Amino acid sequence: MPIEFLGIAALNDGSETRARSGASFDPGYTLRLARAHEDHGWDRILFAYHSGAPDPTAAAAFVGSRLERIGILLAHRPNVSYPTYAAKAIATLDQISGGRVNVHIITGGSDVDQAAEGDRLSKDERYARTGEYIRILKDVWTRRERFDFHGDHYDFEGFVSDVWPVQQPRPGVSFGGSSPAAYAIGAAESDVYALWGEPLKDTAEQIATITAAAAAAGRAERPRIQVAFRPILGATEELAWAKAEDILRQVERRTAELAPGGLAAPENAGSQRLLSIAREGDRYDRALWTKVAAAAGGRGNSNALVGTPETVAAALLDYVDLGVDIISARGYDYVDDTIDFGRSVIPLVRDEVARRDAASGLTPSVTDETRRERHVAA
Repeated sequence: MPIEFLGIAALNDGSETRARSGASFDPGYTLRLARAHEDHGWDRILFAYHSGAPDPTAAAAFVGSRLERIGILLAHRPNVSYPTYAAKAIATLDQISGGRVNVHIITGGSDVDQAAEGDRLSKDERYARTGEYIRILKDVWTRRERFDFHGDHYDFEGFVSDVWPVQQPRPGVSFGGSSPAAYAIGAAESDVYALWGEPLKDTAEQIATITAAAAAAGRAERPRIQVAFRPILGATEELAWAKAEDILRQVERRTAELAPGGLAAPENAGSQRLLSIAREGDRYDRALWTKVAAAAGGRGNSNALVGTPETVAAALLDYVDLGVDIISARGYDYVDDTIDFGRSVIPLVRDEVARRDAASGLTPSVTDETRRERHVAA
């Protein structure tokens, strides 16, 4: 089964290693980075969400109307809009892009950032709300008759949309989280379950948990699995690790600038897992490196894979062997690292997966449309 690659749709040139050079939304840079993904073999880019950041839906519409192939993964928080409105907005964006939009539902890992937009529910309450939200999105996208919904968080009667997604039956829904409440809701409702990069043993355990939770929810198949890394590449192993150490120094310096009093302990289970893994060791398996995650406080996609393109490709194939379907990756110099990874790593992984599929009698490739149909139906 072909592997998909998800990149980042950064809206400016700032990262964990450097401050941005201009405004928070730089249209020229945003389009340049998106085009770098489209031109170098990536399938989709993530438009992330933060309480004070530019609106990702508008930024995604900007990119979707200017590029022809790259898929869009729109991050969205349930607390910012009513689900009927969100479903219409996402369907409209799918129309603008010609059927290239999926949505990543963020329950919210930081009480502080949730409160910044008026959301004061507890974590478990937020997950329960997310479950209702996803069910409503699916209904709005697929039902043509007026319908009612009566839940703990949403209650309405007689709604029907007049804007439909291009994708049929609907856009895909991805979801992430590492708490028991997250596993229960995500395994029941999502098409893609997103994990941060952890050692192979820990990732295998998470996949087993998601598989069991999906079965408990009555699903015949679990969601597709996505795993995220920060690749650091070099022409030799020595150069890759020298680059990694330089990036670590930059992350430490930038983190000290942003949090001179020290980083607060993370609230979400995923970040706590990353920090716990980092305390146990800084190198795992073929190429996993945890020091950058520790320096960034375990926030977001922060564990690295370090090595030559061949080493990193082999490491990614180890995750494919566990059942991973989607690789999320972003470097630290977004444009250059996107191009480098697209040229040197993606072909190695894709060619090996195709070779394995051919050897096992599977079709070596499917269209993007077929991919969407498969994960929506799962």
